[in-house]
Amino acid sequence: MNEKINFIRKRMKASQNRQASYANKRRRPLEFQVGDQVFLKVSPFRGTMRFGRKGKLAPRYIGPYTIVERIGLLAYRLDLSQSLSTIHDVFHVFMLRKYEPDPSHVLRPEDVELDSSPSYVEYPIQIFNRKDKQLRNKTIPLVMVQWSRHGTEEATWELETKMRQELPHLFEIVTNYSMYSDFPMYYQW
Repeated sequence: MNEKINFIRKRMKASQNRQASYANKRRRPLEFQVGDQVFLKVSPFRGTMRFGRKGKLAPRYIGPYTIVERIGLLAYRLDLSQSLSTIHDVFHVFMLRKYEPDPSHVLRPEDVELDSSPSYVEYPIQIFNRKDKQLRNKTIPLVMVQWSRHGTEEATWELETKMRQELPHLFEIVTNYSMYSDFPMYYQW
């Protein structure tokens, strides 16, 4: 009986060591210093509302936040924003991811002018491309419009007829290119 128990213990030990080696390859020790910038992981539970978004569009990480204090070996206190003041500010190390500053990551604060109601108006700045969308029975002319307070990467395709009716001044400047050429057209407002 003792031989059987020793045989089972050896097999269990071998199995545990094998599983530990698999887990340890993927595990990396995380350690942060006070003053580091980190992202905070948001739990991706299905069907729950997290920070104003639900489902696929919900962010996995929010931040960056500054580490204020280290508590023990695995917990850190973060300097959370005012909107997260109801959340406890101490988090386990597995909930954090280091923020690596990237020179191409441009954080630009936007000045938003509010009127008496809490809203603001966006207006088109320029039209810089045109295309025809071909459907089965008809062709729809579209123009790419850059809006105020947004860069060119956030430009949208709008109906050309609607834009000509509402904002004809965007089409007043004529370029040397034909409307149907492959070259982009730039109209300034």
